[in-house]
Amino acid sequence: MAALRALVAPRLAASALALLPGRPQPPPPHGAASRRAALHGSAPCPGAKVALVLSGCGVYDGTEIHEASAILVHLSRGGAEVQIFAPDVRQMHVIDHTKGQPSESESRNVLAESARIARGKISDLAQLSAANHDAAIFPGGFGAAKNLSTFAVDGKDCKVNKDVERVLKEFHSAGKPIGLCCIAPVLAAKVLRGVEVTVGHEQEEGGKWPYAGTAEAIKALGAKHCVKGVMFPLTSVHEAHVDQKNKVVTTPAFMCETALHHIHDGIGAMVKKVLELTGK
Repeated sequence: MAALRALVAPRLAASALALLPGRPQPPPPHGAASRRAALHGSAPCPGAKVALVLSGCGVYDGTEIHEASAILVHLSRGGAEVQIFAPDVRQMHVIDHTKGQPSESESRNVLAESARIARGKISDLAQLSAANHDAAIFPGGFGAAKNLSTFAVDGKDCKVNKDVERVLKEFHSAGKPIGLCCIAPVLAAKVLRGVEVTVGHEQEEGGKWPYAGTAEAIKALGAKHCVKGVMFPLTSVHEAHVDQKNKVVTTPAFMCETALHHIHDGIGAMVKKVLELTGK
């Protein structure tokens, strides 16, 4: 121990002396100064303010939860500031997800159900103004076709919730990007005539694209449907289509029967394009 103290004590004393005021300091390790400057030289740029519009909680009667979660993850990674909204209306109906059948005795509210995904931090869609946000994103799930519109029942003759229609028109008129995935592009197709969207493919291809018929309905609404992955069909779910003129970005998501990580990646492509279009 005595030998150890004899060895260490001079070094500790030298370190203490080096910290005394007015005493010359040794130069920092190579590159350390520039690294500190990069960290502290300026505050990070503020991210885009994005409104996320939900339609309930659960794929068959509300928002597709995996899609909403993926959007939130990619927005977080992109540095966006997110505010979540949903209309304060009754669901079209309630589906027992263990059976895939309506639960006749139940009635649920879209805003209250969406709050489950939002972890309680949610606002009435009536309060959403494009003036306060840089972009809006709509996940899929049958809620988009049942609660945000009547597309599930009326097809091309559907009506869109008045606040959903207002929000889409506000963001579009302001030149602010709109992202939609899965079945949600039908909302843009109905409200923004002539818009370009994708739901993936136009043929079922042996069950790989079980909702391919939606493409024909989109055309009937006066919109242009863009098939993705023509040369390599399995890559289409990874892609997002960008309508540069209208600043509308869409991706197939669960319109395709594929692995969850492929859905996640495609949604990431959509979110990335939306954030790029904000210019933030």
